[in-house]
Amino acid sequence: MLGPTAHIDSFTRDNLPAPELWPDLPQEGFDYPEYLNVGYELTDAMVAKNFGDHTALIGNGRRRTYKELSDWTNRIAHVLVEDLGIVPGNRVLIRSANNPAMVACWLAVTKVGAVAVNTMPMLRAAELGKVVDIAEISLALCDTRLMDEMIICAKDNQFLSKVIGFDGTSNHDAELDRMALEKPVVYETVKTGRDDVALLGFTSGTTGLPKATMHFHRDLLIIADGYANEVLGVTPEDVFIGSPPLAFTFGLGGLAIFPLRFGATATLLENASPLNMVEYIQKYEATICFTAPTAYRIMLEAMDDGADLSSLRAAVSAGETLPAQIYNSWMEKTGKPILDSMGATELLHVFISTRFEDHQPGRTGKPIKHYEAKIVDENGLEVEDGNVGRLAVRGPTGCRYLADERQKDYVVDGWNITGDAFTKDAEGFFHFVARNDDMIVSSGYNIAGPDVEGALLGHEAISECAVVGVPDEQRGMIVKAFVVLKDGFPKNDEMVLLLQTYVKGAIAPYKYPRSIAFCDALPKTASGKLQRYLLKDPNYGQKS
Repeated sequence: MLGPTAHIDSFTRDNLPAPELWPDLPQEGFDYPEYLNVGYELTDAMVAKNFGDHTALIGNGRRRTYKELSDWTNRIAHVLVEDLGIVPGNRVLIRSANNPAMVACWLAVTKVGAVAVNTMPMLRAAELGKVVDIAEISLALCDTRLMDEMIICAKDNQFLSKVIGFDGTSNHDAELDRMALEKPVVYETVKTGRDDVALLGFTSGTTGLPKATMHFHRDLLIIADGYANEVLGVTPEDVFIGSPPLAFTFGLGGLAIFPLRFGATATLLENASPLNMVEYIQKYEATICFTAPTAYRIMLEAMDDGADLSSLRAAVSAGETLPAQIYNSWMEKTGKPILDSMGATELLHVFISTRFEDHQPGRTGKPIKHYEAKIVDENGLEVEDGNVGRLAVRGPTGCRYLADERQKDYVVDGWNITGDAFTKDAEGFFHFVARNDDMIVSSGYNIAGPDVEGALLGHEAISECAVVGVPDEQRGMIVKAFVVLKDGFPKNDEMVLLLQTYVKGAIAPYKYPRSIAFCDALPKTASGKLQRYLLKDPNYGQKS
């Protein structure tokens, strides 16, 4: 039973999945009031708790206090309602890189009871058009530096009638900023229901029409009061930094919701390259970092060159398998673990993680408090410990696709089926094997790509690598490795043979890559997630 709503525009509530298609969503431990607005809770409420003078955001050469952020978002909220005609329930697209202005726009949209749709700056007009059409968006707020594709999208779109520019730098010199500067700093936040949709998170899927995941106001607080509190133990003294885009729920949680919920500080980088993160970790003494394993590998090299990352107390890894070599090297250099984790846009954020007290290489962890997980076979029956199966999860957040037939595939008997192959050991720890569609079956053997990748990464010549299965007449599929070599190592047949022999000595010989292609870089999404589907194209990379 859904609680009360403030939405005048009922589009999102009308397009929720049928109740029988929802996952089980136990809410014990998260007793929020019936009326709840996340935008208020992360700004004005923090000022009321005496965090007004504490730094909330760092970005583009400027610090913003919680009071400044509260005033800024309230001014924008006035513009949204009084000048742009937004009513509760309208969807508003936000297009920007990671910067304080994007956070301010997102919070303001949330305060007025609208539904935020955060998008990546890399999206082109056609991709933006799909998002606009699915969510029926009438207003877009866009960093003026990224307007070209947004204008093209709006030109012939039946829904998108207004595109308003904002200044993503610190100058406040754009249409939205100029309107906002004339508004009061006090705004009466819309009294949204805890079960009102606050955010549409579009999946970063590799094929097909994107799916819009629907998240309530309470969901956005659950991930902070659950994972961030239990596993990370966030305090007001923490300084967050990371590479995931705010447009992805992993980035929005780790770089906005978590720090703002606890009076901490978020450091936002428009170009969050590993070396830029190294610079800003040192400059602002960041304590919690969210990024992918590849970035941690480069950070390790930076420490070899003298970088001091000792301020980091928590390094969180997600998006790709955390190789044991990177985990072990990080432990050796810092004395602290990289916390591996598993999450999904459908469940908003992390639901399985290692903890500071139970980390080990190759271990993804145990479910977050209030979540439960199991490994099931194709019939939904739980498999014995040690056997590979499909990961099924349920907890206080879960999959709700907006008007999408694929809901029935993701949620089965109240459980979220994430599309990942896992095992569980006798101690109850979960171990990632591969995406279900990335398992390689070669001559009857099931081969997990991450196993081969981990073996290859142990060789001194390898900078990065990725493994996929490709068709083969004799074996059905064979293992193919795409390899990025470190400088100074030759791309030749001798290197191929050397790497193949090395893998045979490191893991079961049948897993070795029968084909190796050298490339200059691996294809990745903006969040650092490997785009394996591109590697399956026969023409990708230089064959050796």
